[in-house]
Amino acid sequence: MTGWRAWPRSPALPWLLSLALVLAAALLAGRYAERAALADLRRSASATLALHVAAFRTEMQKQGSLPLALASDPEITAVVGPSPDPALLARVNDRLAEIARASGAAVIYVIRQDGTAVAASNAGEPGSFVGAMYAFRPYFQQALDEGAGRQFALGTVSGRPGLYLSRRVAGPGGRTGVVVVKVEFDGIEAAWRKGSEKGGEAVMVTDPRGIVLVASEPAWRFGTLRPVPEEERRLIRERLEFGDAPLKPLPLHPAGDGTLRRVGNGAEPARLALPLDAAIPGTTWQLHTLTRVGVAVARERIQAQVIAGLAVGLACLGLAEIVGRRRRLRASLAEAAARRTELEERVRARTQALTEANRQLKAEIAERQRAEAERQRLGRELAHAGRLAALGQFAASMAHEINQPLAAIRSYADNAGILIQRERFPEATENLAAVGRLTERIAGLTRQLKGFARKASGRRDPVALAGVVRASLEVVEGRLDGIDLALALPEPSPYVLGDGPRLEQVVVNLVQNALDAVAGVNEPRIAMTVRVMGERAVLEVGDNGGGLPEGGAQVFDAFFTTKASGLGLGLAISRGIVEDYGGTLSAGASPEGGALFRVELPLAPAAAQGADAVPGAAA
Repeated sequence: MTGWRAWPRSPALPWLLSLALVLAAALLAGRYAERAALADLRRSASATLALHVAAFRTEMQKQGSLPLALASDPEITAVVGPSPDPALLARVNDRLAEIARASGAAVIYVIRQDGTAVAASNAGEPGSFVGAMYAFRPYFQQALDEGAGRQFALGTVSGRPGLYLSRRVAGPGGRTGVVVVKVEFDGIEAAWRKGSEKGGEAVMVTDPRGIVLVASEPAWRFGTLRPVPEEERRLIRERLEFGDAPLKPLPLHPAGDGTLRRVGNGAEPARLALPLDAAIPGTTWQLHTLTRVGVAVARERIQAQVIAGLAVGLACLGLAEIVGRRRRLRASLAEAAARRTELEERVRARTQALTEANRQLKAEIAERQRAEAERQRLGRELAHAGRLAALGQFAASMAHEINQPLAAIRSYADNAGILIQRERFPEATENLAAVGRLTERIAGLTRQLKGFARKASGRRDPVALAGVVRASLEVVEGRLDGIDLALALPEPSPYVLGDGPRLEQVVVNLVQNALDAVAGVNEPRIAMTVRVMGERAVLEVGDNGGGLPEGGAQVFDAFFTTKASGLGLGLAISRGIVEDYGGTLSAGASPEGGALFRVELPLAPAAAQGADAVPGAAA
């Protein structure tokens, strides 16, 4: 920072230093970006090279097995014999033409042992191969000597380059011949050329001598990557492999550090390219790509130089701004320190207040939790009290039911004693059996009272709703004398999730209210129906009593009652029980003329109805 203090003596010095830093950063960033761009380009070019190799190999393999199949054809083996039948030759020519069209081969032809073509797919066309002499071709000699041959050459008749695939044919009388399939790569070259014209890579295929066989640039065909020895040139001329092609080296020159090539293409300006090559499996050929790098690398280099220059320039400007603000910062530090002290004091006071408020809030939350727990406990106690209140209403009717069996038991017991004294044992046994039956009847009545009076378990089990209705009717059976009860319970009963005793409390309460409503009515009638609607079970209890009071919704309010001795808790408790199990309890007008109470409960899952059903509730 001391250097910056000396700048006023020479105002131009800081700007000169900043400019030098910007230029140096731009230069270094450009070089780094250029290397990174070349590395990325090499990776993408390698992937593209693999795709080109696979596509070229696939094109060759499409025709690779065709000569082998044709060499074993009986008609083709027959035409290489002496004096073949003209009709046979015509059939073979037609078949070869059909196979060439189907397979995409340029031409297919058959050569006799002396080198003369006797059949061809282009027979009868201008430039037909029939009658041409091919004994000088290496692929012909290879097929005769080794069984198969392969050669890329310029056609002597068609003047078109292509790959010749040959196979030896065993003819009649010990004679042999050769079947040849010519593959041309015009389609691949056109695709390569189209990609190159759109700015893509240039592609070419070379043989082991470095001679270009297939290329995206038509002018490169039969050019060379390296000089061809004069002796090799002489052999090429003798075999008529490439016609009168000059076999000149391609305009590729090393550039940069030797990893790039400068490509000249006639009158067009030279361009830089990244060369890559790979062997074509199953051949001795190499596939080469030349990917343009000028535009991509220049763009990355310029972008990196601009970004680096801007970054360093902004850094220099920022440093100058920092120096300029240094004095202003010192002046504001004291004021900031004072404000910070004041703020810390205010934060401390506010934190203390928030801590106190948080403590009070936690205490209030704990108190509310205790109140909620107490409310739930009182609710359960209230529900139990409602059950006991309902229990007292029908206890008197049950006392009458119990007194009758007790009086009969006393009579049967006295009679049994007299019969035993008179040694009338069979009759005494019948009296004692009657005593047992009456005792079981009293026990059943007391079990109903005990089951109805006990507290709910809080569990949710699959419960048969029809069984709940039957158990509830047994509890109030003493009050049903003289009542026309219409009961509609389906078989099998629908199952709901709940607690049997609590649901029985709901049903008993609804039936008790219906019994109270029809008291004093001529021809009293109560209708109870259970059915399934969608995913819910529905229980309806209707009567022909006086109906609901005006504003019937208030019958579910706690302590609302129309009875002189009622507490007004039964329906409120019943609605709470039903809602605990995910159901609803509603009231309305009954078709019988009185009130209709409707209970809806979700059905229990089907899988749980067999294994987890409550036995007692299904009785």
